[in-house]
Amino acid sequence: MLTLKTIREQPAAVVARLAVKGFDAEATVAEIIALDDERRATQTALDANLARQNLTAREIGALMKQGNREAAEAAKASVANLKALSAELEQQLGEAERRLGDKVVLLPNLPSAQVPAGKAAADNVVVRQGGNMPALAGSAEPHWELAKKYDLIDFELGNKLTGAGFPVYKGKGAKLQRALIAFFLDENTQAGYREVLPPHLINADSGFGTCQLPDKEGQMYHATADDFYLIPTAEVPVTNIYRDAILSPAELPILLTAYTPCFRREAGSYGKDVRGLNRLHQFDKVEIVRFELPENSYAALESMVAHVESIVQKLELPYRILKLCGGDMSFASALTFDFEVYSAAQQKWLEVSSVSNYESFQANRLKCRYRAEDKKTQLVHTLNGSSLALPRIVAALLENNQTESGIRIPAALHGYTKFGAIG
Repeated sequence: MLTLKTIREQPAAVVARLAVKGFDAEATVAEIIALDDERRATQTALDANLARQNLTAREIGALMKQGNREAAEAAKASVANLKALSAELEQQLGEAERRLGDKVVLLPNLPSAQVPAGKAAADNVVVRQGGNMPALAGSAEPHWELAKKYDLIDFELGNKLTGAGFPVYKGKGAKLQRALIAFFLDENTQAGYREVLPPHLINADSGFGTCQLPDKEGQMYHATADDFYLIPTAEVPVTNIYRDAILSPAELPILLTAYTPCFRREAGSYGKDVRGLNRLHQFDKVEIVRFELPENSYAALESMVAHVESIVQKLELPYRILKLCGGDMSFASALTFDFEVYSAAQQKWLEVSSVSNYESFQANRLKCRYRAEDKKTQLVHTLNGSSLALPRIVAALLENNQTESGIRIPAALHGYTKFGAIG
């Protein structure tokens, strides 16, 4: 959430920068400033009325001591009227603050100056590319056929148990899932991230803190009886660990990693481009989250990108790193790098990770701050990234490593899978 200070002091700059994201903020910014003026005026009136109320209340005792009962009674009546007006002003102030808050949360985060111009995925910039493109035989099959052939993943059974987008992993397919999760967590903890295991359901305050609410209710599964939401990513509960926290600079940076299943309704996702593991309603993902001093957050972002890249390299997958353009960025991000791996049988690039710096946008919602040397509190910067999302990694591993005799498993995973091939 943008701060009121930023919106009030730099309205033209806010409008101009949000235009990079394709968001027309001019009317919303003007309305926010008008609502804030109303809030301030109401606060000033309330403060003045309370001062008069307190002063008049103090006069009552002195008038009683003087024996001026008539004046004292008049003062009591005046205090009663002032209290009624204070209550009315407090109600008006609460309403003004609510309307102001409802408007401020509509504004996306400001994109970093590094964000390239553009309206859609086609305008994203390839930063670098690595790995070797596999040369597959003409009989190469997509992962959903390989999964059926080697009895690794049963999509039809998942459809029977739950519905489309909820696959059942079996045998070596299940072991490969478990191996990848352990491998990713080990790589992250060895890089200095502390492992946590958070809840898989969150409350509305947590959803608001990381920007899933109020505008993404339709993308999350909602347990209405308890008003809990199934998490769309571990980022949500992990980042909320430090909601309403005041940290010391010595505690920063904080590096956390977590494995969780992720649940996404993905309404409207149908067709060949989402077949098999390409898009699911439930999937596994390992996440990395950082809390940083503002001056260090972009160096931290580079470190996170390099870390994710090292993992993809160990999996021996061809990959590319994209810097997202303004029009393809998320609501909350200031700068995002996407990782894609090449799926040889499908002959397409598949997104497997997004690594983002949110600057202070999430922290303002979370009220996650640190106490600076001058004893004043300032907002931290939050960052997160997939390290990594499993479904499309598995799709690429199966497709790219298929041979006439089976599927080869990358050497980095042998200690986790306890097997070097499938088939």
